[in-house]
Amino acid sequence: MSTRTISVDDRLYEYILRVSLREPDVLRRLRAETAPMQGAGMQISPEQGQFLRFFAEVMGVRRAIEIGVFTGYSSTSIALAMPSDGNLIACDVNESWTAVARRYWKDAGVDGRIDLRIGEALATLDGLIAEGRAGIFDFAFVDADKENMDGYYERCLKLLRQGGVVAFDNVLWNGSVADPENKSDSTLAIRALNEKLGRDERVTMTLVPIGDGLTLARKR
Repeated sequence: MSTRTISVDDRLYEYILRVSLREPDVLRRLRAETAPMQGAGMQISPEQGQFLRFFAEVMGVRRAIEIGVFTGYSSTSIALAMPSDGNLIACDVNESWTAVARRYWKDAGVDGRIDLRIGEALATLDGLIAEGRAGIFDFAFVDADKENMDGYYERCLKLLRQGGVVAFDNVLWNGSVADPENKSDSTLAIRALNEKLGRDERVTMTLVPIGDGLTLARKR
């Protein structure tokens, strides 16, 4: 027994993957293609992708938002757990990375569920609010530039229904959030959001130490 989360070394991590990971072949191939690419570290871990699939299935997610697509591992994971008439609005600014995502969405048979919006995500979210789509989304996953995390949070909170959940990736930032000497813009932005989420009475929340840290905030 342990009164705190245990550390995961390489041997234990490999064990976790061996006994619990059910990674569809399409996601395994996407992960392999992404691995040698510049920026490959932006891709979520396979067990985190499985967590997102599990979570989306448990919640019965039909309408979702993703901020930060990269090559599509997380969006494919979420869409695979959605019904055939589900809709995931995927926001990114990079055409070349999302071109890879498009191929795998089609390969996974979920391209009809995903609406890719190329452009600044804040503007896309503001557009959804202006269209009268506030309060209808079940889930939002945020894995994009850290300096705009607070803006993403406030907009996603408006777009989520009561009981909907927004999830933030990289909230531990490879441990930098706990290092007072690290004052980079990204680290400061993540620290500020973590503090805000911890005391925000509009949501119930939990920080899960999976991947680089994942915070789930449920709209009250």
